[in-house]
Amino acid sequence: MAQLTDDCFAFGGRLLPLAEAQARIAEQFHCVAAPETVPLPSALGRVLAGDVIASVSIPPQANSAVDGYALHHADLLPDAPTTLRLSGRATAGHPLLAPVPRGAAARIFTGAVMPEGPDTVMMQEDCAATEDSVTVPPGLRRGANRRPAGEDIAAGERALPDGKRLTPPELGLLAALGHTQVTVRRALRVALFSTGDEVEEPGRTLRHGRIYDANRFMIAAMLTTLRVEVSDGGILPDRPEPVRAALTEAARDHDLVLTTGGVSSGEEDHVRAAIEAMGSLAFWRVGIKPGRPVALGSLGGTPLLGLPGNPVAALVTFITIARPVLDRLAGAVSTPLPRFSVESGFAWRKKRDRREFLRVLIEDAAGRLRARVFPKEGAGIITSLTGSDALAELPEGVTTVAPGDTLACIPLGLLYG
Repeated sequence: MAQLTDDCFAFGGRLLPLAEAQARIAEQFHCVAAPETVPLPSALGRVLAGDVIASVSIPPQANSAVDGYALHHADLLPDAPTTLRLSGRATAGHPLLAPVPRGAAARIFTGAVMPEGPDTVMMQEDCAATEDSVTVPPGLRRGANRRPAGEDIAAGERALPDGKRLTPPELGLLAALGHTQVTVRRALRVALFSTGDEVEEPGRTLRHGRIYDANRFMIAAMLTTLRVEVSDGGILPDRPEPVRAALTEAARDHDLVLTTGGVSSGEEDHVRAAIEAMGSLAFWRVGIKPGRPVALGSLGGTPLLGLPGNPVAALVTFITIARPVLDRLAGAVSTPLPRFSVESGFAWRKKRDRREFLRVLIEDAAGRLRARVFPKEGAGIITSLTGSDALAELPEGVTTVAPGDTLACIPLGLLYG
């Protein structure tokens, strides 16, 4: 990354649009995590290192989707019931080894392998059966209730792509393909600091003019959901020398150094100054609210990301800036934040060319989802995160919201793993 020479992001200068900030992340950061093989139960949240190709088909053989009778469709009369003699019985795990001849049907159960010959299954509820025969009504389509081999995935197909972050369904698919272990990218190592003389460790006596540190615990938990190894660097004081020393040391043996606070334009904000003095700055001040003062750069080749000190701003910039950085470093394919549409139950005005994230509560209004703004708006209001359901995202081009407008909302619960 090039050293920032003209301060176009200085206080009062141009705010970098969020999309442009994310594009710079994609351009300037690359995977640093080497592959390693881990047991399947340890792979949750990890990032695949290479495509997974199916070595077997799922299901391996054609099977029945229902309890019923396996038969030859060609035996059925088109406009009248057909009576077939019974020939054999197939259950899940116990296939019928003998072929079923024409004019006959086999009793079959859900998941049982289709016997040789039949191509269709009639549900037992729709049949009239005796001890040695079954009568099938007309109208059954060929292949009904039969699952073909490889219906889910065929041997030789790509089951999972390189860079996929593994969730419980992916682990289930890997197990269904017979895997007991999987090759993933090693966990990233992140050094995490809070900054500020006003910040106190929880558990200690709270001195006058101080607040307990919330950011470090919240961001560490967010990192943990991404299966990141977090080194707790504690709280850095508002003095340039200790800040520079701690960041330099952490950059030597971590994949990312992450801080909260100290990135604004005040005289006691030393994180951004440290990046500029000792490394390079990719950007500072992004056009989002809350979260404008966010600095991304590098020290000695290690990315350093400074998030704002207000907890709400720290969370918003984590999901919009830190998450894409972590995905790039981990070799993960970035996926869009989950969003759902709701009706606005409020009016709002905002500045153009800035993306705004409002904390909202979601209510059921006569069968429609409706959002209302959390009553306390400040970026330091932690209860606005614990008490809200979602973030309503207002794009740069939007300047007003009226009741009844459609809003895109990011569900907070899905962000926490």
